[in-house]
Amino acid sequence: MRITVFRRLMAEEFGAGRAAVLTSDHVFSGLGGRTIEQALGSGIPPKQIWREVCAAFDIPPERR
Repeated sequence: MRITVFRRLMAEEFGAGRAAVLTSDHVFSGLGGRTIEQALGSGIPPKQIWREVCAAFDIPPERR
């Protein structure tokens, strides 16, 4: 998954404003205590991050 696809999925799921806040402020334990931006910066694949977001926010399987 490309980062642009990941960002599009985030915006579609949460809205552009909330997605921006989640990527910069929300710390995910499944990402080693990192925010999404920190995880992307440390080389964690966007697909892995998306899976963690889906698990953390109980996103239904059809939108994963």
